[in-house]
Amino acid sequence: MHKFITTKQLVFSAVAIALAVVCSMIKVFDMPQGGSVTLFSMLFIVLIAYWYGPCVGITTAVAYGLIQFILEPYFYSLPQMVCDYLLAFGSLGLAGFFNKRKYGLQIGYVVGVFGRFVFSVLSGVLFFAAYAPEGVHPLIYSIGYNAPYLAAEAGITLFLISLPPVSSALNRIKQQALQK
Repeated sequence: MHKFITTKQLVFSAVAIALAVVCSMIKVFDMPQGGSVTLFSMLFIVLIAYWYGPCVGITTAVAYGLIQFILEPYFYSLPQMVCDYLLAFGSLGLAGFFNKRKYGLQIGYVVGVFGRFVFSVLSGVLFFAAYAPEGVHPLIYSIGYNAPYLAAEAGITLFLISLPPVSSALNRIKQQALQK
């Protein structure tokens, strides 16, 4: 019988979610209608996906999205909540599809954050179009609103994880996470 998530994966996932939540509370910049540049909060969720693959990664990312909703709810409707919290944060787990590739962490991180961006933009178009200034298409407004904070955090995080000492430390933790 194959277990979906092992006890070790569950423990590492829980620790990653806890670290992500703490880091999400350290905001470098906060947007007025939600979204912020945080202290590497998305990285911890992406690491789980990178280490354990997309199933565990997406499960962890959706759980993180639910916790974000509980801690900082921005709720207008159930479809908006699903898009902003479950799908957008769940997209971070897409990084798991790149866990066996060279530069898989970096590629996976970019793909995960891009997935979050896509769902955040979709939410902006579908649920927050009224915030677009007169004469500005909601899609353009949503891209302009979401791209800066997600790109800023992604750029800072990619720089950090590409530093040799950080990369080496993450590889050592990965070995421990995958050790039987």
